[in-house]
Amino acid sequence: MPLSEHEQRLLEEMERSLYQNDADFVAKVGGKRARPAYRSIVLGILLAVIGVAVLVTGVFVQLPIVGILGFVVMFGGVLLAIAPGKRVAVDPDAAAGSSGKPTRGQPGFMDRMNDRWDKRQDGQQ
Repeated sequence: MPLSEHEQRLLEEMERSLYQNDADFVAKVGGKRARPAYRSIVLGILLAVIGVAVLVTGVFVQLPIVGILGFVVMFGGVLLAIAPGKRVAVDPDAAAGSSGKPTRGQPGFMDRMNDRWDKRQDGQQ
């Protein structure tokens, strides 16, 4: 069921208020995705393959230390391959936007709603 125009305006105002009041949260969560580090992925896969080869060699020659070393190299390679890439920095002002936002001195929609709720709880209406 589509939202009415009034509900859409309220939703947009709540979203703007969120961007204004929680710019740090938006920068962390809504920022650009991390770029994949292809060099780390390729190096990690290469280390994992080498680690498997060393592990199999250790089992074949029946030397547990070689097998353990192969497992450690393989595990390190997998960790390197799945490590997150570098995040692109996001300017909090750019994330918040500049159109139609209340300034820090003016209360936003959520601030007004919180004030109304507090007044209701205090019995002032």
